Amino acid sequence: MSRLDELIEKLCPDGVEYFKVETICNISRGRVMSKNYLRNNKGEYPVYSSQTENDGRLGKISTYDFDGEYLTWTTDGAHAGSVFYRYGKFSITNICGLLEIKEKSKILVKYIYYILKLYAKKYVNKGMGNPKLMSNVMGSIKIPIPPLEIQEEIVHILDSFTKVTSEITEKLETELIARRKQYEFYRDSLLTFGDEVERVKLKDVATIIRGGNFQKKDFRDKGFPCIHYGQIYTKYGMRIRDTINFVEEKIFEKSKRAQKNDIIMAITSENIEDVCKCLVWMGDEDVAISGHTAIIKHNQDPSYLAYYFNTEMFFKQKLRLAHGTKVIEVTPSNLLDIEIPLPPLSEQERIVSILDKFDKLCNDISEGLPAEIDARKKQYEYYRDKLLTFKNISEHKD
Repeated sequence: MSRLDELIEKLCPDGVEYFKVETICNISRGRVMSKNYLRNNKGEYPVYSSQTENDGRLGKISTYDFDGEYLTWTTDGAHAGSVFYRYGKFSITNICGLLEIKEKSKILVKYIYYILKLYAKKYVNKGMGNPKLMSNVMGSIKIPIPPLEIQEEIVHILDSFTKVTSEITEKLETELIARRKQYEFYRDSLLTFGDEVERVKLKDVATIIRGGNFQKKDFRDKGFPCIHYGQIYTKYGMRIRDTINFVEEKIFEKSKRAQKNDIIMAITSENIEDVCKCLVWMGDEDVAISGHTAIIKHNQDPSYLAYYFNTEMFFKQKLRLAHGTKVIEVTPSNLLDIEIPLPPLSEQERIVSILDKFDKLCNDISEGLPAEIDARKKQYEYYRDKLLTFKNISEHKD
């Protein structure tokens, strides 16, 4: 029996009480701070916002609003419900909430941090396209509060486990980055040819039509397959044969459609790296394609072309075609003048078979390093969830 099990058996064998967050924490929000304000008040004290990158740090200013041990959480946007542990002098923006433990002699801030990391995301309202976890909802969340000695043991265990998991994950991610760079170098080398291989314009081997005629609001759980251009960046790999979403027949009939082996390319993005990201449709039935896409119909090996559209050679050509500032676009008709090295189909297939094996090691979530990283995270989450699960001895009465 572990020390934690012994403590639970001794101090709360029948379970623990669950309390609303509002009964154990003072709840407040941050304040509006514009980019101009940050620029004009540069200093040493961090300002935290709704983002999760860089621990949520937006910038640094010369003053601070809080000093001590607190929790913050993201109230609005894609990262709503993300919880952070804060210590020291800092400020937060208006899309962050703040939790201050009322009785720190009885409740550890770090314990509440770990428990809300587990609970908060479940209470995010994802309606209306803008996820939210507002102060009143945060305050209503009921969480288990065991005796202080048990809290201390849980925090000790999770701090240690978090550190070890983070170190291992960081090493694996560093290795994965190195493998991907190696893969990109190898891919570009395989797709670089001498004078023995003919160069052709894309228009010599393909035609392009624009996608269009449906939006996200047309998505259904069943019906006719469809691909939205935004999903090419976030949801799909290089080749797919099934879709996540569907549309009704009348929408499908009006939409531009891709057929098996067609390449679907996103021609609009917020950055130059993602614009022209593409996938190969491998399904046997036609698929509806949204706007902001180019549907490339061709007579070559589709995977060979898709791999080429990920190379540094293509990137350099794409740079000349891309236009826009906040939104980067490439006009589909201009893609027809892209130059492509075109070895015989048998050689294209050989190159694809080699790159497929390397790609699987680097990118397939079911194999290789990504799977190991994912397994470590799931192991941590499983262990954390078990540590933070208690029997509810009674409902707390306000």
